[in-house]
Amino acid sequence: MQFTRAEAYGMLGIMYLAEKDMDIVTPLSEISEAENIPEKFLSKIFQSLSKAGIVRSHRGVRGGFTLSKTPAELTIKDVLEAIQGPYHLMKCIEDIEVFDKRTFFALKELIAIVEERLISTFEKYTLADLSGWRKGKKIPV
Repeated sequence: MQFTRAEAYGMLGIMYLAEKDMDIVTPLSEISEAENIPEKFLSKIFQSLSKAGIVRSHRGVRGGFTLSKTPAELTIKDVLEAIQGPYHLMKCIEDIEVFDKRTFFALKELIAIVEERLISTFEKYTLADLSGWRKGKKIPV
């Protein structure tokens, strides 16, 4: 499994907001500079996050973004799926013709199990958890 650049940048941007007071409107340029993310790319990512209701967009001279919910209410799954859509380890598993049917079926079943566990983990942890870990709190296993 490998995160896309959009997912990685999106998570960095959201984490930046999660560690701020929810009442503070943060300009995209500030997030871009602080996290070293190209602003145009971050803008596209934040459009998706806004459309999904993860962040609120504030217009005007003092415009920018805030989280729409507390960090404890936003799961990692919420954020990742807002950026890239439903999460899958293999996008087109039915199109693979490399394996014979028995081997393919077994591989498909294994991937389904792994995918279910991964998504379950993304649902279990929130932005508050990530923020705490970033600040040195112990990561529960």
